[in-house]
Amino acid sequence: MRILIVEDHPDILANLYGFLEPKGHVLDSARNGYAGLALASENAYDVIVLDIGLPGLNGIELCQKLREELNITTPVLMLTARDSLSDKVAGFDSGADDYLIKPFSLVELDVRLKALVRRAEGQHAVSHKLRFGDLEFDPDTQEASREGQPVVLTRTGYILLRTLMQAAPRIVPRETLEQAVWGEDRPDSDALRTHIHALRQALDKPYEHAMLRTVAGVGYRLVLPDARG
Repeated sequence: MRILIVEDHPDILANLYGFLEPKGHVLDSARNGYAGLALASENAYDVIVLDIGLPGLNGIELCQKLREELNITTPVLMLTARDSLSDKVAGFDSGADDYLIKPFSLVELDVRLKALVRRAEGQHAVSHKLRFGDLEFDPDTQEASREGQPVVLTRTGYILLRTLMQAAPRIVPRETLEQAVWGEDRPDSDALRTHIHALRQALDKPYEHAMLRTVAGVGYRLVLPDARG
């Protein structure tokens, strides 16, 4: 693989070179966001390893520029010491494809990079759209559809739908959904139930089979229309 590493910590950078180069990977590196942006715009890479806490231009901003301004679809794996859900959501919203929290295993990093490259090679055109059954959501355009018909939601509804689709068909705890919408400043009232009701009305009411299920005492999940239980 040809890999671009954008990381300002010299020890981490040295460890990445020491582990990845002997495996035959070709590496370029940058120590700040602007240098990383320049390399990414000038060269073709199979995958980009991107630290969030960069000087000048942070990883979130850099990833957004790659996706929105330069239309670069190279897979991006983000490295960060931040492990809160809101930080992860921000990373994925910016266009990242995967996420590793420091300290991380170099073996796991290599496996994830290979998986990202395989996934990208298996697609005719790299897309960041989320799909689950006949449900589709594009985080870039904030457009959702079911069976090809638009599903119109509020900003909060789109956040809930994205979080549920990223986990589907697994259960998403109430706390996880609240964190995705409100971060640490969660409301005292049962606001989540109100937003889930609105999402269910838009997502399921026009159709015979419901996709959004409540798991009593735990949270919510998406299921395929023909799923039982």
